[in-house]
Amino acid sequence: MIFGIGTDIVSIERFQRFIDSGNTAILRRLFTPGEQAVCTARKSSAACYAARFAAKESFLKAIGTGLRDGISWLDMEVVSNDLGKPELLLSGEALNLYRAHRLGRLFLSLSHDGGCAVAMVVVEAE
Repeated sequence: MIFGIGTDIVSIERFQRFIDSGNTAILRRLFTPGEQAVCTARKSSAACYAARFAAKESFLKAIGTGLRDGISWLDMEVVSNDLGKPELLLSGEALNLYRAHRLGRLFLSLSHDGGCAVAMVVVEAE
């Protein structure tokens, strides 16, 4: 059974401005060190950041809370499995909330084109 679905679309240009202006403080606030390392190494780091931000927003929409109750942007981390499929790892308050609601599997899809990045998250009930 599906608990929630979330989707978000983000302008890649927004993250390109952060990179061009050297606004590393916002990148450190929004992304884990692992995400920063992955995105910085990519040719299109702005698209990488935008997709990951969209994933985090999508997750918050899927669980219906938004960014509150102590959840931090750093409690959610987009990683890739051995085949390159994106996955969302939870920690801190995001993980506590996930467990408290007895949620099951989490599915993530990312894409970017035409200057935008999009993400979709589906959360199953246990």
